[in-house]
Amino acid sequence: MPYKEPKIEKVLYTIGEVAELIGENTSAIRYWENQFDALKPQKNNKGNRLFTKEDIETVRLIHHLVKERGLTIKGAKQKLKENRDETIHNYEIVKRLQLIKQELTEIRDSLEEKNG
Repeated sequence: MPYKEPKIEKVLYTIGEVAELIGENTSAIRYWENQFDALKPQKNNKGNRLFTKEDIETVRLIHHLVKERGLTIKGAKQKLKENRDETIHNYEIVKRLQLIKQELTEIRDSLEEKNG
């Protein structure tokens, strides 16, 4: 039986890694941390922020509400406070639809290349 390398998944991510993952700058994430009670990453002895996967999903959700939906910080806070489950559900639907759109676009482009 061949040896398989174990897949190692990170548990904690730096703010720079999180910023790169969601396409946002680190200063915005720091600002959101001060504004949203739901976002409280751990800090190491040096004070560096360390984000869990749950923290990253919270950052993605805030990014979606503020940057993609155009809500104010106050509006996003209210959405998360009053309708968190519904907001997460809607966000998941939007993510799935974006993936489907991307796949359909790739299919269309490959068909156009074949048919020239």
